[in-house]
Amino acid sequence: MDQNSREVKTHCSYMDHGGCGIICTVENGRIVKVKGDPDGWLNQGYICPKGLASPHRLNHPGRLRHPLRRVGARGEGHWERISWDEALGEISERLDEIRRREGARAVAFGLGMPKGLDHFAQIRLANTFGSPNLVASQDVCHAPREITGVHTCGFYPVVDFKEPSELVVLWASGVSTTNEEGAICSQLYKQLEDGTRLMVIDPYRSRLAERAELWLPLRPGSDAALALGMINVIIAEKLFDAEFVDQHVHGFAELAAQAADYPPEKVAAITWLEPEQIRQAARLYATAKPAALAWGNPIEHTNQAFHAARGLVCLMALTGNLDVAGGNVQPLEPKIAGLGPYVRADLVPDKRKEMLSAAHGVIPRFMTIPPAFLRRAILEGEPYPVKALFSLGTNPLMVWADSRLTKRALESLEFFACAELFLTPSAALADVVLPAAASLEFDDIGHYGIGHGYILARPRVVAPPEECRPPLQICCDLGRRLAGEELWPVDYHALLDMVLEPSGIGWQEFMAMGHLEGPHKYRKCEAKGFRTPTGKVELRLSTAEKFGLPPLPAWEGFAEDTSEEFPLVLTGRKNKAALHSSYRWVEELKKHDPEPITELHPADAVRLGINDGDRVRLSTRQGSIEQVARLNQRVRPGVVFAEHGWWFPEEDDPLGGWERSNFNLLTSAAKLGKEFGTPNLAAIPCRVEKVE
Repeated sequence: MDQNSREVKTHCSYMDHGGCGIICTVENGRIVKVKGDPDGWLNQGYICPKGLASPHRLNHPGRLRHPLRRVGARGEGHWERISWDEALGEISERLDEIRRREGARAVAFGLGMPKGLDHFAQIRLANTFGSPNLVASQDVCHAPREITGVHTCGFYPVVDFKEPSELVVLWASGVSTTNEEGAICSQLYKQLEDGTRLMVIDPYRSRLAERAELWLPLRPGSDAALALGMINVIIAEKLFDAEFVDQHVHGFAELAAQAADYPPEKVAAITWLEPEQIRQAARLYATAKPAALAWGNPIEHTNQAFHAARGLVCLMALTGNLDVAGGNVQPLEPKIAGLGPYVRADLVPDKRKEMLSAAHGVIPRFMTIPPAFLRRAILEGEPYPVKALFSLGTNPLMVWADSRLTKRALESLEFFACAELFLTPSAALADVVLPAAASLEFDDIGHYGIGHGYILARPRVVAPPEECRPPLQICCDLGRRLAGEELWPVDYHALLDMVLEPSGIGWQEFMAMGHLEGPHKYRKCEAKGFRTPTGKVELRLSTAEKFGLPPLPAWEGFAEDTSEEFPLVLTGRKNKAALHSSYRWVEELKKHDPEPITELHPADAVRLGINDGDRVRLSTRQGSIEQVARLNQRVRPGVVFAEHGWWFPEEDDPLGGWERSNFNLLTSAAKLGKEFGTPNLAAIPCRVEKVE
């Protein structure tokens, strides 16, 4: 190695949920190379295209490098440079004025997907300000699985890729593409090499599906029905774990009666599968010991997210695959700060009653605000008006359902400020924009609060540009002005120390360790039962009537069905080189897929007169966009996969051409799942036409 070079070990982050150990080569203060760390605790050397390209965010010429104040109308693209003191002063003065006039709940705080401690620092900022309204993406990501698990079995059932399984089920889980929430695909590949069997449930025939013993290309959005069909077979054929059911399950008879209404023949018509495929899947999952079910984010993309998650937890319980090594487990956290004290939940004791969601009857313990409810509060004053928003690392114009509704809401705010790396379409509508430091430019802790039983050290590799501040530091700076110096430190490193304090180690020692893991304990239920009111896994929720929840998983039909005008089923799809709408300005990522792609089966394309590479118009009852057709045998016939998060920062448009190919111009927030306020981002009837 050149004597002017040095290597720094850290963990990848902000390009996904993170978790991969990486080694960065630094020359003259710049990262010139990134590679996977062979000693990486989760990835063992694996790295994805996003991780390889991550340094290219740091030195991009279009990156935000100083605070901006809007000049002229929102969205016109006219800005003036201001100092940090001016920016922080204006944000704090405007938010405080609204708090004094309307109350703290009239100010909302926003987040994108959880990436690091910034997520919890922003929650702390909202709580110390006094606002119960922290708006985030949990309505369509993580919470339906986590909170449903908590109500059903007392914990979030995490797939265990660390211990060997006889069978792994990938249910809507693109683990080789997204490495969701620390479930790194290299761990699964190692198991497959060692003989673990594989079942894939997904309308897209991935390369992992090709390796599977069984692939079920179900209709998007029919997950709850398939789960009930499999439960029907498992109970009818007495394939359930009788000992576990007898000792640890509540409501078996009620679930059996419910599942009797979902024989494979009925479910096959809903899911576009064959009855024998459903029977085969049920038998394979029920007889493999242990079996791990990796349930992916797409099951949370319809208003039936609660029923889908309930059905899958019931499957885990019926087969005795809960709380066992190689199944779905309850990881124990290491000795770290609890979430409640860390975010100062005590400062908003009436949050459950005061938050916007309270008026909509969401499920208890779901404590972030679905975007649909924020927009109603802004545009309709329901259940009370929200006048201001401060957001951190999120692009709602592109990622929330019904983008036109989002634009109206953002434009209607009395005050909107955000912190970003780049002037995104959403940031272009703000009053004040703060330039954030990127990951690899500040110290951080990963996986805190996600429920996986470990945290990861993310030491900084290089310094940020002079006026770019870490998101954690931005929260500290605003917190000291808005909530008081006694509640916020001067230096954000104190927020890292707060997490580590119960462990008895400091940041420097944690960096050297790399990760901190909780103890591995299985079958805890044998001694303590489950943390539910009955002490058992609740196939029938004992709290259903109290909380206004459906007591049993059910199939309630599609929010919209296909028709002669809209005969195909549309769903979204991620690729390895993209993270929602993030980093569309990074050429090294964009070169993998330079244009937004719509994938459809060749048989559908022939019928529609569409060739590979044609520009096509996708239309739903909500609107139309244009993308480029790619014919792909891996797509299930009758299904269309379109990429989401597309905007075009290279265009001479302050909003980055947000209307041309934006998937969320096709989605609606009119029908929401009651439990989580979840809109339909999948299973949408659509039409595809060649653009002449």
